[in-house]
Amino acid sequence: MPLRPIPCLIFRGGTSKGPFFNSKDLPSDPAERDRTLLAVMGSPDSRQIDGIGGADSLTSKVAIVSASERPGIDVDYLFAQVSIDQPVVDIAPSCGNMLSGIGPYAVETGMITPTSDQTSVMIYNVNTGARIEARIETPNGAMRYDGTAQIDGVPGVAAPVYLNFMDVVGAKTGSLLPTGHVIETINGLDATCVDVAMPMVFLRAADFGLSGYESRDEINRNRVLFELIEPVRLEAGERMGLGDVSEMVIPKVGLVALPEKGGDISSRYFTPWQVHAAHAVTGAVCVATASMIEGSVTHGLCRPDASNPRDVQIEHPSGRIDVRLETSGAGADLNVESAGILRTTRLIMRGDVLVPSP
Repeated sequence: MPLRPIPCLIFRGGTSKGPFFNSKDLPSDPAERDRTLLAVMGSPDSRQIDGIGGADSLTSKVAIVSASERPGIDVDYLFAQVSIDQPVVDIAPSCGNMLSGIGPYAVETGMITPTSDQTSVMIYNVNTGARIEARIETPNGAMRYDGTAQIDGVPGVAAPVYLNFMDVVGAKTGSLLPTGHVIETINGLDATCVDVAMPMVFLRAADFGLSGYESRDEINRNRVLFELIEPVRLEAGERMGLGDVSEMVIPKVGLVALPEKGGDISSRYFTPWQVHAAHAVTGAVCVATASMIEGSVTHGLCRPDASNPRDVQIEHPSGRIDVRLETSGAGADLNVESAGILRTTRLIMRGDVLVPSP
């Protein structure tokens, strides 16, 4: 069977990893594009043995980038979550970890030209309609990957990538509280449904008999827990106006608890059929914001702090992720002016990925 080369770069972005493509190099038809991405990653197959996917939800991700024609925007970013064992490519969510590689990709491919030692890249997230400013290190007009920044969930140190999220409230549903309630009952459990950067439904770990500090492996082995959570997620999706989400990865589920190690709140982030090894960036923005909504499931578990802006420190299975959150308003009228997060990234490979011709 003839093989077709497609140019790509592979980046580790935050705690995720995957191929980055120029949209011009992929089919314009969405169905054909999705078939191509499935072939690239080797799905559907639990090992992804015939592609470059890593047989983990955190390494079965794709970033599609294009020079933007939007005013004030440098590049457009479309994220795709490629299912491992199903022939499904989901572009409903976004990924803030992969987002940390967008600025470097734009520099490496000549989409933007650095003019100083630090370059600001304005990114439009096609999935959510949000704007993100990425500040990256570009000494002498070239990407710098070595440095001293460290993030939990990634070994070693690297150059920092600063992400500042804007326009994130109601990213998918158009509303901070898409069900109209700060707290509600779903299947007999207290739940809070919030849409900020990522639609999520928050549940107390204690309501499932958990401490909230369990490891990723401990939770992933607890299939009874997933059987209890999935119906709640499906019902939450309906109530949030997302329709039938049985084959969608949104809304995500956050199991939250009081902080254990000096942070502000503890979170276990479901992707949704496994627990994240660390924490999604967009999910962290949602957790931080939800913790500011008085009366919510998350607010009752977050360490009190009335400062604005404030740093919300979210504990996760691999350590902690910090969100610099600036808000205005309160309750249902809360608005996120900006949410800043430190990430790191590294270019791993450049070249062509070969896929079977149609």
